[in-house]
Amino acid sequence: MTARSTLAALALAALGWTGNAAHAQALPDDSPRTAFRVCQDPNNMPFSNLAGEGFENRIAELFARDLGLPVTYYSFPNRLAFIRNTLRFKLPDEAYRCDVVMGVPAGFDQVSATKPYYRSTYALVFPRGKGMDAVRSSEDLLALPPERLRTLRIGVYDRSPASMWLARHGLVDRGVPYAMMSPDPEQYPGQIIERELAQGRIDAAIVWGPIASYFARRVKSPELLVAPMKSEPGLPFDFAMAMGVRYGEPKWKKQIEDLIARHRVEILAILREYGVPLVDEATPTAVK
Repeated sequence: MTARSTLAALALAALGWTGNAAHAQALPDDSPRTAFRVCQDPNNMPFSNLAGEGFENRIAELFARDLGLPVTYYSFPNRLAFIRNTLRFKLPDEAYRCDVVMGVPAGFDQVSATKPYYRSTYALVFPRGKGMDAVRSSEDLLALPPERLRTLRIGVYDRSPASMWLARHGLVDRGVPYAMMSPDPEQYPGQIIERELAQGRIDAAIVWGPIASYFARRVKSPELLVAPMKSEPGLPFDFAMAMGVRYGEPKWKKQIEDLIARHRVEILAILREYGVPLVDEATPTAVK
């Protein structure tokens, strides 16, 4: 595996996406659909939950209204083999339980991925009034006085671009690692902010941008600030996100892509409502 492909695999794992390399068998694509059937994580805000409160739930509802269909969900924790246990899960003589995953990394080969519908970036989250208020980017973080940098405890998920960034800049001993793939179904990525950072166990955290902004807003005390991380040569922090369907269903994929194009304005409004840092292709660190 090349360094580039290794980094891509690590980045996908850090976004919560792993699975077997084999593609699903091609399927008939002409059957009429009676519901907009979504594969989701039941406890993964701000993306989705059982109460339908995530932005992926909102976008699914938007699409279903357009198609004149009800929304149904098949839920499974987004851990190892999520796609195999949701999008590809089928018992003999039964239909598939769900037909679309509302958020996958663009190019993720476990699904037939649509064109991307947003791009976000990892972000640094830290409390106001603790000597980091002027930090607005990863460069600002590195420009802090050495004596300040040496005292920081920076929470990162293992196998993430954040941990690799710390290593690149000689800050490994400043990192506090957390496991991304917990076997506990009650665990969710935002806990690093709601619990560890808010309770002072760490001084800052570097996490995927939608998680960073959403949970920083939820914590009322201390007030938390969010700064985007800037991609570096060979070390990307910003990633495009798409939707995923099974291989062998090109008509369904085209229908999803048409929905994305038709509802682009509404999708962007939903993403901004949830505080998702949206990256402009021309300026990869511009957070709206």
